[in-house]
Amino acid sequence: MGVVAKRSSMIFYSGSDDHFSHRVRIVLAEKGVAVDIVEVSGEKRPEELADLNPYNSVPTLLDRDLVLYESKVMMEYLDERFPHPPLLPVYPVARAQSRLWMHRIEREWCPLVEQIGQGPKKDVEKARKELRESLVGISPIFEDVPFFMSEEFSLVDCCIAPILWRLPVLGIELPEKQVQPLVTYMERLFERDAFVASLSETEREMRNGF
Repeated sequence: MGVVAKRSSMIFYSGSDDHFSHRVRIVLAEKGVAVDIVEVSGEKRPEELADLNPYNSVPTLLDRDLVLYESKVMMEYLDERFPHPPLLPVYPVARAQSRLWMHRIEREWCPLVEQIGQGPKKDVEKARKELRESLVGISPIFEDVPFFMSEEFSLVDCCIAPILWRLPVLGIELPEKQVQPLVTYMERLFERDAFVASLSETEREMRNGF
């Protein structure tokens, strides 16, 4: 992957098709962090992962003696440890608003993604419809700002981008004429050098670009 530059004291255990892992990889790429990425596919886990993470799950970030295994904690840690470019606003009110948007994505969109991928068949179409309608509903905000509620790319965009990238495999088609501002936003995200560098081989195969 493009994120890997050389042997590093930082190791990132990353699911090859996991959107929580993907969001952290985007942050790593935006920051240009030297990190060794260990790709984890399916249920097979490296033996050391269970020793590092009590849940034996991905994503897991090891930085010297520090082990993190919650994606939002990892993202904020990386933003503080590598402050340039900043991915959260400087002012406390704006930072709190960004954290609240990340929380809402976690509460509202992420369960729908998981349900579409793993839920009972009877619930999948309902989840698709709910996520599609939510995306259509947010499209107008991109008429005024290039990124999510912001003039600058942020951690909120890092959370959203992996979900948007996965829309084809989630079986979600957007009414493009109705959501043109959202389509333009997606193109803007997917063309970023860091986003391209963040993609695993599995994710590259999901689609050939928007």
